[in-house]
Amino acid sequence: MKVTENTTYRLMNTNLNRITNNLQDLRNQGATGLKLNKPSDDPTAIRPVLTTRTQLRTTERYLETMGVSLDKMQATDGHLEHVENVLQRAKEIAINSVNGAMNQADLNTLADEIAQLREELLDAANAKIDGKYIFAGYRENTKPFTVNPNYNPNPPTDPLNPNPPYDPADASTWPYLYNGDNNPTELEITPGELLEVNLTGNDLFMGISNANWNDPSTIPPNPPNTSDAGRIDIFSILTRTEEAIRAGNVDNPAGAGGGIQANIDNLEVAADQERRLRSQLGTRAARVDSAILHQEDVEVDLNQILSRYQDADLIETFNAITKQETAYQAALNITARVSDITILNYF
Repeated sequence: MKVTENTTYRLMNTNLNRITNNLQDLRNQGATGLKLNKPSDDPTAIRPVLTTRTQLRTTERYLETMGVSLDKMQATDGHLEHVENVLQRAKEIAINSVNGAMNQADLNTLADEIAQLREELLDAANAKIDGKYIFAGYRENTKPFTVNPNYNPNPPTDPLNPNPPYDPADASTWPYLYNGDNNPTELEITPGELLEVNLTGNDLFMGISNANWNDPSTIPPNPPNTSDAGRIDIFSILTRTEEAIRAGNVDNPAGAGGGIQANIDNLEVAADQERRLRSQLGTRAARVDSAILHQEDVEVDLNQILSRYQDADLIETFNAITKQETAYQAALNITARVSDITILNYF
């Protein structure tokens, strides 16, 4: 087979193009740190790379959602601590008010402080995080607790007040109304695992579990809401404690506020109710924290898998660049020598 000058030039040009392309690919790897910049670089690695990237995005979404929820749970715990302090102080005041040496002015002063504590409780019950009410269930844009304009303390019954008197078995007669719903926010912390990350106002403040809460706005109306056995409406207890102290009613269940002694016991029931739910929220927060640590470990593992498929070994890449540059210079030198050959060299 005769090798012509034209064949020689085409061969040299092909080799130069090949070396140039290889050098360019290596330089891209060195610049980006990736050995997989386009599907043709390694077709067999495309599927695991895309799958791993999808899993990483899912893990990042879990981490972001859980991080926000954990922050809200920790902020909620701060409000619950304030509620517990309010109930503790109210109990101290109720115990002090039993002192028979107190005159009416002293009792009014203590009752006024109870009224202020009730306002603090209302502020905590209507607390917001990121502009959303935290104890309103799904109705996070609705103020959960408002004053009941039809509240009618009993006894004594005001003959001029046509509204039904206070009834512990009917939430519509209680001093404050709940406008939220009974749907706690659920967070998917791992695939298929849902966890409640907040408390509803009916459960925490009114003592009515989510399973037993009836939406008052339902038509036809539901049966009246009442606290679960062993639980209590915290707002009612503070209100009736104030009424009993102001009236000086120590132990008469038929008197104003139902008596101070009875409300002291009820305040302890309310505190236990708050502490139990606060403990439950703390347990859930610990579970979210644990899930965050797990997802962070998963993220590290996925990044290692992704790195194995797409990350370039920089030392190896730079060595390969050096070799290709040497080969490129050698090819250029040979090409230059061949290019100097003319027909005159054969005479």
